[in-house]
Amino acid sequence: MVWIILVIVGLLGGTLGSLMGLGGGIVVVPALLMLGGLSFLEITPQVAVGTSLLIMIFTGISATLAYMKQGKVDYKSGLLFFGASGPGAIIGTWLNRGFDTDSFQIYLGLFILFVSFILFIRKYLKPLPRSGKGIQRTYKDEEGMEYTYGYRIVPVLAIAFVVGMLSGLFGIGGGSLLVPAMIVLFAFPPHLAVATSMFIILLSALVGSVSHMIQGNVNGMYALALIPGAWVGGTLGAAINRRLSSEKLVFFLRLMLIVMAFRLIYEGMTSV
Repeated sequence: MVWIILVIVGLLGGTLGSLMGLGGGIVVVPALLMLGGLSFLEITPQVAVGTSLLIMIFTGISATLAYMKQGKVDYKSGLLFFGASGPGAIIGTWLNRGFDTDSFQIYLGLFILFVSFILFIRKYLKPLPRSGKGIQRTYKDEEGMEYTYGYRIVPVLAIAFVVGMLSGLFGIGGGSLLVPAMIVLFAFPPHLAVATSMFIILLSALVGSVSHMIQGNVNGMYALALIPGAWVGGTLGAAINRRLSSEKLVFFLRLMLIVMAFRLIYEGMTSV
């Protein structure tokens, strides 16, 4: 029964993570902690994060391949972001070592509430005026609409570093911050932002998961149960992103995240 639950968790995390460029850890980490709290599994915050990052590699590969076929990944921008998010992921992995289960649940719950707020306001966010300085790129969508977006190197590296650090710390991928930043600050078209975010998350997850493996924070048996669902979910999320409006799923995700967040905060505070 536990393995079936893990497959479902992997599928849900992979689908929602790929659909909105979040990476899937925002679902997997709280779910693992809750299963551990119910005595189904032996899960520490470090194992939850390390295993989640390993799963995000497969979600990232699956989703990135699907988005590559759609021509929606900006590789040059993605590699630039990764130049800072990779080191950030290593530092986040190191910071994660200092958490016990109770404090981790509280901080993760607060961060998830912040993510749910970002998801709530994301559709209202409009790109800020650009000065025309820095790197400029163009993108033409499937309907022939051409978009211009751009960024400066220093803000990109600063944001990417924070995203990578959060990925290594919480195992959540960082896309919840990365996608809105790409849309608002750099005027990325939303679909391009989601696809490129998954590419960056894939690279950051590779670095973060290796760091956690070295520290013994990855449970191979749990990962084997989560990977099939995450792989299928990564492809499924990319397909849904292409064909459907994601508003209803975003609403469902926000509701689910809020419930998870309050449960994590409650369990962390009552155990202190």
